[in-house]
Amino acid sequence: MDKNFRVPSLQALQTLVRVADTSNFTEAARQLHLTQSAISRQVQQLEEHYQTVLFERTSRKVALTAQGREVYEVAREMLASLRTLEQRLAPAALDRPFRIRVFVSLAVRWLLPRLSAFYAINPGLCLSIETVSGEMVDTSGDCDAYVLYLPDGLDERPMTLLFEEYLVPVCAPGFNDGRMPPRALDQLEQHALIHGSTRQHEWTVWLQAQHDQTERSFKHLMFNLDDLALDAASRGLGVAMTDRTLAHDALVRGDLVIPFGEPLKTGAVYALWLRDSGAAHPACRAVLSWFETQIEQTVVG
Repeated sequence: MDKNFRVPSLQALQTLVRVADTSNFTEAARQLHLTQSAISRQVQQLEEHYQTVLFERTSRKVALTAQGREVYEVAREMLASLRTLEQRLAPAALDRPFRIRVFVSLAVRWLLPRLSAFYAINPGLCLSIETVSGEMVDTSGDCDAYVLYLPDGLDERPMTLLFEEYLVPVCAPGFNDGRMPPRALDQLEQHALIHGSTRQHEWTVWLQAQHDQTERSFKHLMFNLDDLALDAASRGLGVAMTDRTLAHDALVRGDLVIPFGEPLKTGAVYALWLRDSGAAHPACRAVLSWFETQIEQTVVG
């Protein structure tokens, strides 16, 4: 074999196949969980490697050139052979659970009640759920996917947007002492403000958005988890401030109500970020599709 033979990037060849199959750089980037600029760079690397144009680009779509078709056929056969080899040599690796790290409150309040629906349509797949109780999800470790809270919105990493944060006050339909829920801001001082974190951030942001100049004195009940705060609110101990998606199921059941006020869009989002192991996992497509469906049904419901 020629010692000077340079093998093109396997990831770039995989990218070429996906772009050719979708006829769209943006869709290929979404499916491969890469940025569009990363897709363009990989195609450019292949074109530099083969010293020829591989795609004809128009405003509507991209199509393989004659030379690009030759590279595509070889790349597709090679990737298929590698996939078959992996299935034969490492079947256990393909059967391992798809590992997701998520906030404990989101897992308890939103994810766990819906897992039966996932297994009903994906009986051959298995999820492994790892929860964290802090204010941020650590992306180190060996999980395949991470549900992140991003206070400033999506960043440059390729992610699947799950839902935007909308803060709402919630409480029980009736309080332990017989009082009814507050119907306006000036009635809020009669009840404890329940916090899901020691920073009191959610209530501070929501109250500031009300543009109320009145000096008010509130009682506070502190927890370190949104789940505990919502449970305390449902028991009539006060009014909690939370994201409406976390409270969705309790609101539908009637355990909680929104006593007054409009949902506040903060600009923060929850998003699913995949590691390379997650993007390559056989369950990846099914997991992403299921998450998107569940979020859509939650927002609509």
